[in-house]
Amino acid sequence: MRLKPKILTRFLMSRFFSSVGLVMLVVCGIIMAVTFVERLPSNPTATAALFESWRRLLEYVPLFLPLAVFMGTLLASYNLTKSSESIIVSSAGLSPYQMARPFLIGATLIGIFATTVLNPYSVDLNSKDITPDHLVLIDDEIWLRESSENGYITMNAKNMHKSGDILLFDNATIYIQDTTFKLSDRVQAKTVTLSDAGLSANNATIWNSKGVPTTKDWHITTLLTPQTVLDRYLQPDQISFWELPSFIKKMQTIGVPVRGHLVQFWMLLFLPLTMIAMATLGVAFSQTRQRRNYSFGLKFGLGILTCFAVYFLVNMFNALGSTGVVPPLLAIIAPPLIIIAASGVFITSFDTI
Repeated sequence: MRLKPKILTRFLMSRFFSSVGLVMLVVCGIIMAVTFVERLPSNPTATAALFESWRRLLEYVPLFLPLAVFMGTLLASYNLTKSSESIIVSSAGLSPYQMARPFLIGATLIGIFATTVLNPYSVDLNSKDITPDHLVLIDDEIWLRESSENGYITMNAKNMHKSGDILLFDNATIYIQDTTFKLSDRVQAKTVTLSDAGLSANNATIWNSKGVPTTKDWHITTLLTPQTVLDRYLQPDQISFWELPSFIKKMQTIGVPVRGHLVQFWMLLFLPLTMIAMATLGVAFSQTRQRRNYSFGLKFGLGILTCFAVYFLVNMFNALGSTGVVPPLLAIIAPPLIIIAASGVFITSFDTI
């Protein structure tokens, strides 16, 4: 009796998702446990430590998701081989490419979900507690500068926190200059607040152009707002996939470099292609002529080493794209295309039927 292709596709996809899910469960469990123990002393309650561990886990998911897809593909193929189910599937008339197709479809769906759902959720969750760790800093300090027809405002701060719709800067020093760059005021305060209405501080020490200090509440209207600060100084991975196109266009109009943001956008857009490449690599490593005594441990070890090499290749291309050596689009699509081509050649040369 010839099995229907749709039944075989559903069967193979279920095996693929269960294997990837098992790998993700193990890896996420280990990361959550380690992060929870690490964060427990610095949080008032265990619930707060667990929530912070969950946020950290979401930041780590893009790093090990391709590896999880590879390991899941290898594990699913191993289980099919050990249970002789791969022989039944092959006898139904499916070639190695047709057997791999459900794995590739599943990998594509995982990539689409990670890009369109997981990334925006992670960014939204982590943007509720912005710290200097999320900003591009100069000499480990925060520097903000505004130029207008009235002059220049430069602020230096040691730390920053987000509280609702405002930003709080700790140990801040603000320099106010006129259009000729002459210093008119220097303001120092333990806490400076930035809102849509401008900069303000309580009990600030203000030195005028003659060097005479006064202590009073201080406020100045600025073009800076909390949103413009976050938009301009947040790292690329702190911006949602859905917001990146408009953000890049807005930053280009004011002359801010956006190579890193372009690399991030293309990486998220072509994440399904990366997942396909890792699934194809897993299929290539799972090819074997042995139906018994399948050397899973050896193949798994070689696969992990290969994944580290692939990780190095991807990071190298990402760095080249961020520095402008190669176009960002080419830097993102070149590694998965190389992996797919090499894996496809290996699968073609390995006759398993």
